[in-house]
Amino acid sequence: MCGISGELRLDGGEPDLVLMGRMLQHLARRGPDHEGVWSDGPLLFGHRRLSVIDLSDRSNQPMVDSELGLALIFNGAIYNYRDLRRELQAKGYRFFSEGDTEVILKAYAEWGEPCVEHLTGMFAFALWDLREHTLFLARDRLGIKPLYYSRTPCAFRFASNSQALLAAPDVDTAIDPVGLHHQLTLHAVIPAPRTLLQGIRKLAPATTLTIDARGNERSRIYWRLQARRPAEPRSETEWTEAVHEALRWAVRRRLDVADVPVGVLLSGGLDSSLLVALLAESGVRDLRTFSVGFEDQPEEKGSEFEYSDPVAARYQTHHHKYLIPNDRVLERLPEAVTCMAEPMVGQDAVAFFLLAEQVSQAVKVVQSGQGADEVFGGYFWYPRMAAETGSDLERFRRHYFDRDQAEFLETVTLNYQGPDHTAQLIAERLAEPDAEEYLDQVLRLDVTTLITDDPVKRVDNMTMAWGLEARVPFLDHELVELAMQLPPALKIGNGGKRVLKTIARGLLPDAVIDRPKGYFPVPALKFVRGPFLDFMRDILNSRACQERGLFQRAYLNTLLTEPEAHLTRLLGSKLWHSALLEFWLQLNVDPATRVNN
Repeated sequence: MCGISGELRLDGGEPDLVLMGRMLQHLARRGPDHEGVWSDGPLLFGHRRLSVIDLSDRSNQPMVDSELGLALIFNGAIYNYRDLRRELQAKGYRFFSEGDTEVILKAYAEWGEPCVEHLTGMFAFALWDLREHTLFLARDRLGIKPLYYSRTPCAFRFASNSQALLAAPDVDTAIDPVGLHHQLTLHAVIPAPRTLLQGIRKLAPATTLTIDARGNERSRIYWRLQARRPAEPRSETEWTEAVHEALRWAVRRRLDVADVPVGVLLSGGLDSSLLVALLAESGVRDLRTFSVGFEDQPEEKGSEFEYSDPVAARYQTHHHKYLIPNDRVLERLPEAVTCMAEPMVGQDAVAFFLLAEQVSQAVKVVQSGQGADEVFGGYFWYPRMAAETGSDLERFRRHYFDRDQAEFLETVTLNYQGPDHTAQLIAERLAEPDAEEYLDQVLRLDVTTLITDDPVKRVDNMTMAWGLEARVPFLDHELVELAMQLPPALKIGNGGKRVLKTIARGLLPDAVIDRPKGYFPVPALKFVRGPFLDFMRDILNSRACQERGLFQRAYLNTLLTEPEAHLTRLLGSKLWHSALLEFWLQLNVDPATRVNN
């Protein structure tokens, strides 16, 4: 796992080494083990390495194969790299390293741009063809690894986070009205290629982008997810066995492809607990597990230790628990926000940030249960959507949108008002072909679009802020392809994730399987009072916020007058959402802070 950055000059000039130095500073937390730069004519690569596979210097990056005329920078992990290596060796390729990075170089030499279709894993990479002077960018099928870019008349730049791109003085930092609409309506999800800022875009999942030194671009979508029943019907038992085997394999290969110890983030929920059970079922011993908890509020408990402790005890893991007091959460919030590539309102973002800080002192790689709810239908709103009547969009909107169009127009000032961009986008995505039932449409939308820019991005940013690689077995693309074929009843049945609960029965305590769905709580960011309320009030009443003119003051005053009364349909605090957005802009975009962060 690493941080990548690059600049391709489009004006005949030379790349800026000083700027690259600043960009790499913003990626240093992602890759604490090595820094490298490399240039060829109009192209400059920068890389920060987190050593996980082949710890030797031979796998340092940028990696250049002079014989093939190719150079590469890569962030991620290729889980089938050993199989690909053997296949490529049989074709006559010679390897000088033992890791997965070099396999991508040889795969591109053999198959060209379709090489991505041979890769199983999570990845974002940039490959430079020294002979053709073309830059090839690629992102994994489900967007687990991030890849941002900006284009000006002078240069095309890319990086693993937006902060690295903002190190350049010529990036357009004006608010993108469409991105803002998504941010405030879609639970802070801004689907690719847009971001909150006009001058920064991101490569969509399952997409490649090729650009030459003259600025000519072409992109290609190389994978599309179908959600249809197979021609040959299966019984529930057969489906359960197939999912169990696919999940066992997904967990196992994310353990095997590492030359360092691998732990598990054990939240106490079904998903992460099942990962522990499956690893033990596969014969893994000496498991290391990690849990975090926060202070309770009267309305909500701040930890799930009562569920994680029995799982750790059953499998005799080396278990670590961390209880974080509220004053510590508030103290560390600014640091966590500077590590967000985009504004993230999920209250568990800071939880992952503080947990990762502790976990990174013990291991470099962890497995996480992210994605199970989206892939296997675990959230409370799925059955509600399925039971609704009306258009596909209305069924979705009533249970997911943070605010409807009328409230959005009351939220932002005139400069940012416009049509219902989010409704248009969601209607288009739901209407895409090859989804058999309405719930198939919704789950495919969630897995291919919404999850990418909410929990998946959150986990990547917050763990990589401490040089900790998080692997997500539930987003193994082969497992996802299988899961999308399941009848919806095997997902939302039995209170959600029916097939996973069947697999877990006998492997986990019944109390963990049958408990109500938990949400990695940080209650102080949902029930806003005391110092947290003071903190958010100061942000929204600050001179920077008033001069930015993003929010209507009447709307902010309504939130501040009743800070706990305004929750979204997904039970998030609208006050926190507003404060976080403004705070992110102040820390990451405003000129006075961009120089120092």
